[in-house]
Amino acid sequence: MARTTAFSALIAAAVALPLVAAPVAALAQRDPAYAAARAAGQVGEKMDGYLGYVTPPNPALKAVVDDINLKRRAVYSEKAQAQKATVEEYAFTSGCLLIAQTQPGEKYQAPNGTWQTRTSAPPQRDLRCL
Repeated sequence: MARTTAFSALIAAAVALPLVAAPVAALAQRDPAYAAARAAGQVGEKMDGYLGYVTPPNPALKAVVDDINLKRRAVYSEKAQAQKATVEEYAFTSGCLLIAQTQPGEKYQAPNGTWQTRTSAPPQRDLRCL
């Protein structure tokens, strides 16, 4: 895929993401274990569009996060195909948006790979984020 086409696909994915991420996010928010872990800083948004573990998870939390990540992957796969992008491109663009949507106190992965706690300032994001 040409670089221009890939960039166009990523822009289209960024525009479409709120429409598809909302149902997955809404389902995740209903799980008290996930909400508690997010509030406690045990999980956070990664640059690759998936949730990651800030601290080692217990088996119940691992099951919840694995389920959310599987659902995200399914959405990314479907939308990437429709946008003529790779799953990784779509997931990365999603990660940019999900990190931007974090709230103060929540964890996210910075471009250098470290876990950061969101403040009232914008989060650190990869330069490729739109």
